[in-house]
Amino acid sequence: MVKIITSKQAVQFFKSGQTIMIGGFLTCGSPNMVIDELLKTDIGGFTLIANDTSTSTTDRGKLVVAHKLKKALVSHIGTNPETVAQMNAGQLEVELVPQGTLAERVRAGGAGLGGILTPVGLNTDVAKNKRLINVDGKDFLLETPLTADVALVYATYADKYGNLAFYGSTRNFNAIMPLAAKTVIVEVDQFSETPLNPNNIVVPGIFVDYLIIRGTDVANG
Repeated sequence: MVKIITSKQAVQFFKSGQTIMIGGFLTCGSPNMVIDELLKTDIGGFTLIANDTSTSTTDRGKLVVAHKLKKALVSHIGTNPETVAQMNAGQLEVELVPQGTLAERVRAGGAGLGGILTPVGLNTDVAKNKRLINVDGKDFLLETPLTADVALVYATYADKYGNLAFYGSTRNFNAIMPLAAKTVIVEVDQFSETPLNPNNIVVPGIFVDYLIIRGTDVANG
């Protein structure tokens, strides 16, 4: 059985300077309970891997406002003016990654691959300082895999074994980040002692270390 912890207990797995992945697409399927607890600490200097930096008042965006990040690898920042301001002021390093490339780099990290080859970004700023590989007369960029110390993600459903399932588009990056992190913490809406239907499982419990149950936020020992 997977261990159920509280959002306060989850903070112990975060250390300053870590690389962290946080799931969600803006506020869709975004974890927030642990983020709120991190804001109460002096832990920071994170490298964030996420789809975006959300808004200045929600989930990942709050970490930006609190100056908890030193770098962000994301596909866009336009919905959070604070991210733009800190980037322009030289306070936050931002690496903009095409969204599909970002997903595949995370997937490559989880699969133990050496990277992916993609034509996306050729002859643009995306290609700067990256290795160019020619395959059968076509050029591709070598994009390196992404991994993290901790992944904080959301799931709609989880069972006692840590198997995860999602409602609609909440699966987004939440479905692939658990494969690419050393420690995986999941905030879940609906928890079941009964195993989920195998046909509905998106993330097998073998990838999940800890669950936080929204609405109760209590531990199981």
